[in-house]
Amino acid sequence: MPRRSSYASVAAGNMNTYNQSLMSTSRPGTFSHLATPSSHSPPYTHDQHGNPPVRRPHRSSEADTQMDDNVNFPGSWGKASLGDDSSQYGFRRFYGVASHGDDANGGEFFVPSYLRHSKYVERLHQAHEAKLAAQREAPPTAAKGNGALSSRSSNASLPKLAPSHRGMTYEVIEHQPPEDNSGLTPLPSRWAEADKNQAMEIGPDGLEVHFVSGSKLHDHEGAATRTDHPIPVQAGIYYYEVNITSKGKDGMIGIGFSGPKVSLERLPGWEPESWGWHGDDGNTFCCQMTGKRYGPTFTTGDVVGCGINFMTGSAFFTKNGVHQGNAFRDLKDINVYPSVGMKRPHAQLTVNFGQSPFVFDIDDMMKREREAISDAMISTSIASLHSHLDEKSFVKELVAQFFGHDGFVETAKAFTNELLAESRALELDTDGSQPTLSMDEDLDATNRQHIRAAIMDGDIDKAIKRTHAYYPQVLRDQSHVYFRLRCQKFVEMIRQTAELLELPPAKPAKPSNGHAPGHMDDGQTEMEVDDPKNEAEDWDKMEMEESDISVKYTELLEETIQYGQELKQEFQNDTSTEAAFKEIFSLFMYEDPRKSPQAHLLDRASRVPVAEELNSAILVSLGKSSSAALEILYQQTEALVDILTEEGGAGALINVRNDFLR
Repeated sequence: MPRRSSYASVAAGNMNTYNQSLMSTSRPGTFSHLATPSSHSPPYTHDQHGNPPVRRPHRSSEADTQMDDNVNFPGSWGKASLGDDSSQYGFRRFYGVASHGDDANGGEFFVPSYLRHSKYVERLHQAHEAKLAAQREAPPTAAKGNGALSSRSSNASLPKLAPSHRGMTYEVIEHQPPEDNSGLTPLPSRWAEADKNQAMEIGPDGLEVHFVSGSKLHDHEGAATRTDHPIPVQAGIYYYEVNITSKGKDGMIGIGFSGPKVSLERLPGWEPESWGWHGDDGNTFCCQMTGKRYGPTFTTGDVVGCGINFMTGSAFFTKNGVHQGNAFRDLKDINVYPSVGMKRPHAQLTVNFGQSPFVFDIDDMMKREREAISDAMISTSIASLHSHLDEKSFVKELVAQFFGHDGFVETAKAFTNELLAESRALELDTDGSQPTLSMDEDLDATNRQHIRAAIMDGDIDKAIKRTHAYYPQVLRDQSHVYFRLRCQKFVEMIRQTAELLELPPAKPAKPSNGHAPGHMDDGQTEMEVDDPKNEAEDWDKMEMEESDISVKYTELLEETIQYGQELKQEFQNDTSTEAAFKEIFSLFMYEDPRKSPQAHLLDRASRVPVAEELNSAILVSLGKSSSAALEILYQQTEALVDILTEEGGAGALINVRNDFLR
């Protein structure tokens, strides 16, 4: 079967020869009629007040033949934004001890195993994935010369390419590369070439550093280097290890952390805002050249680890996998980088920021810290939230209210009945305090359930009709919700059309001798006998199926375009709808939109936020909360955890969704 035309080719009026033979109507040869209706193509109309769709004539204007200038397609409408990041984010895969890979700039991506449950690292990972997605969708190079893109990214400045069977083609830019404005601090990943003493040399991988032979330093001097990024407080606990490849002469090596303005002509710990453990004498140094006895010395072949616990404001060191105890305390409001220093020839170190497994079991330490915080949360009394209910009853109230709030009527009834049966069996239902739904609440929940079910089935027309019947003021007062429904209707029409792109079933295997292949009668040898009549009928049937599918495909596509025209015209004066229009109309740019960068719009899961937004609007119109009590409790918990995380507190080790909701 010949390949069907893309949405864009049909919209441009340039279908292939096969499909042209099936069409009885002609269309204009530009894409402009998608954005604004043309005079000979009456739009598909769905009245905002719930009246059934009708076709109505309208006046054409000069604007009807022009495309909207701002043809850039943001990916923010219809899904949660993940935020931007820069190419510096060191992540390729979220889980794993050391996940390696290269980005477009040749950098290594990794996630230390002990941070794989971290909410902050999860945000870094999401930002990195968003960056990669934007890079994949953007063209590899910008056009030059007269065809260069303007700052407005309008289609008027898009460089024209050669005409094709799909009409005049444009290089469509759907997303501008995001700027580094996420506010997220990447994890340290290598020693910084721009932040090292000249007596030190960093290896090609950024992990190895050694003292340059011939360099001369005074007794009070040293050579130090810092990493490319500071340690993010939001990690809660940070840890790295250094392998002493060679101690050099006298073993004068310092390992620790320092601020961004600390001199690189001193070993870590000798300057203000600098802390370190030195290998020649085993002393720790805290912002001065006078040391304090701490632990053993370290030499060639040893692996020394350095960690900071921002929750307790303390720092510790390890040697060959053994915890040496806390070295520093009262570390508050610090902005520091991992740092190492040396001052004798032949000294050489190799660092591990989590690209490979650590010698010290930092994963177990992190696990114990997380368990302690979780236990403290679980043991907290809820008396301040609900004084006359115990914790178990309180949770039941929250769950029952959630079911009723979101319109899960049958589930709410089943849950309530189960609670009643349990209470009676235990003889606890003495005061009739079990949660129930009143008559009015039951009817309201049923109506909202029907509306939600219609949206989840993709029947937006039914959802709009029932909303107008049960709650006539909602869509009139909440125009943004009505617009969201109309856009979802357009997406559903695109999905139905895209499903016809599947090829029809292949022609069945030709039977042999009137029986299924391989069948033999009474031991006789199977003989091939062609039946020209049956074969001709099979091919005729197959061609008819192809023809029917192509005709239906064309009809659905035309109807979708007409609906898009009417939708665009109805909201043409509302500038807040431009981003949504550009995103949903971008589906026309691809032969199969299910394989496009906007394919997430066609995912059935995208119906959920639409249903929830309408449900919330209905509840607000009834004087009720737009969110269930359980949802509010979850949102408040997340907000509090985020605040504690930003301060480097216990929230840094808690991931509410992953730790408690999965």
